[in-house]
Amino acid sequence: MKKRAIISVSDKTGVVEFASELVQLNYEIISTGGTKKALDAAGIPTIAIDEVTHFPEMLDGRVKTLHPLIHGGLLGVRDLPSHVAQMQEHNIQPIDLVCVNLYPFKETISKPNFTHEEAIENIDIGGPSMIRSAAKNHKFVTVVTDAKDYELVLNEIREHGDTTLATRQQLAAKAFRSTAAYDAMIQSYLTEVYETENPEKVIYSFDLKQTLRYGENPHQKAAFYTNGKNIRYSMTTATQLHGKELSYNNIQDANATLQILKEFEGKPCVVAVKHMNPCGVAIADDITTAWKRAYEADPVSIFGGIVAFNEEVTIEAATDMSQMFLEIILAPSFAPDAFELLSKKKNIRLMTFKTEGEDAKEKMVSVAGGLLVQSEDSIQETKEDCRVVTNAQPTEDEITDALFGMKIVKHVKSNAIVVVKNGQTLGVGAGQMNRVGSAKIALEQAGEKAKGAVLASDAFFPMSDTVETAAQYGITCVIQPGGSIKDQDSIDKCNEENIAMIFTGKRHFKH
Repeated sequence: MKKRAIISVSDKTGVVEFASELVQLNYEIISTGGTKKALDAAGIPTIAIDEVTHFPEMLDGRVKTLHPLIHGGLLGVRDLPSHVAQMQEHNIQPIDLVCVNLYPFKETISKPNFTHEEAIENIDIGGPSMIRSAAKNHKFVTVVTDAKDYELVLNEIREHGDTTLATRQQLAAKAFRSTAAYDAMIQSYLTEVYETENPEKVIYSFDLKQTLRYGENPHQKAAFYTNGKNIRYSMTTATQLHGKELSYNNIQDANATLQILKEFEGKPCVVAVKHMNPCGVAIADDITTAWKRAYEADPVSIFGGIVAFNEEVTIEAATDMSQMFLEIILAPSFAPDAFELLSKKKNIRLMTFKTEGEDAKEKMVSVAGGLLVQSEDSIQETKEDCRVVTNAQPTEDEITDALFGMKIVKHVKSNAIVVVKNGQTLGVGAGQMNRVGSAKIALEQAGEKAKGAVLASDAFFPMSDTVETAAQYGITCVIQPGGSIKDQDSIDKCNEENIAMIFTGKRHFKH
């Protein structure tokens, strides 16, 4: 007796060949819509769905496979006498294989200028129902949702006359992952469109981008997943052109580098990062000069670091970088001679990233047994946000540097202090348990260069000790959010030391 397969796919990659082989293996093919047309055109005999259900497709195709003669054939337990008897009584023929992939909802909402009505019409109902029925009854039914599995299924049928139970189990689990991801995508879209804040459940779907050798340490397992969106300045959409495999720590550091770089669109900028904190950031009139200034900001810490350019890497910059150890160089592009030179280093990763696309809207952090979700810290202070609270007034250059510093300090682990001058970082203090500790690190690194420089802080000063330390190094302007009950102490100390202080009213903690 011939076995039966339902084939109804949106993505028709390889489906003609798959169906043709199934026919050769003594399967009847039930099909619908565009899939049936494609198979018929290829000369593959098919049975229309209404020949099985004796009920016409209706409501513009919204109802065609939702029928007992379909789902009974999928869900009937073949070794349960009562099921077998009922199937015989109602003329329900078993269906042994389901090959279905779903309406292109993701592709639809990724198109420019799509309409909400188009999105709704691309929510598949019958497809997920058949997949779930087949996957539930995987003891007897093979469910195929991915063209990559066609050859596996065909090989097993050729060898055994059917797929093995172990394969059906794996395909069933994969099928439920497929429908779960599909529903997750739909609910995410509707939640955003209908502006639901803090929904009672959050469901995210991510696709495996690559497995990693290990996590932060060799004894930890790790993998890299992407939400599939076209996110700009993101490692999920970056392309590796050269070098050894990325590690977990590489991806974390590279992500931090790109998030800082995104702050400086429109001006040649280079960012160097070590352990997710910037060790050198600089802007300039040309990208080669920006590179030199980013390197000079901290030529010690950059060793083994990650460097990102927001313009094409030049041969001049590449010549410098080829003489040092760097983990990754990221850029929108590489000049051909720059790429040729850098790719002579076997292990260095050379990567391009997208500057066009969506901006990430949410930041997620896992905690034991849970997930923290918040909106991205996308605020960029402007001159209008600056409120001078001291007798001393900042110069125009100091205001420019203060705003430059605030773009960087929000990407430094709190407590965060950054010392800057002329569009270049001079010192970075990160992650200390008190603010003056971070200030001392940043100022000591800046050294003599701190004279006449600007100090930026991610949060307010609870004590005036940070100003005292800044004064000792010759800082002439401080920018901070303000908001401490002891703000006046810091203001008074600035007035005493003739330092200009700017309040922004916006905090930038990064934990």
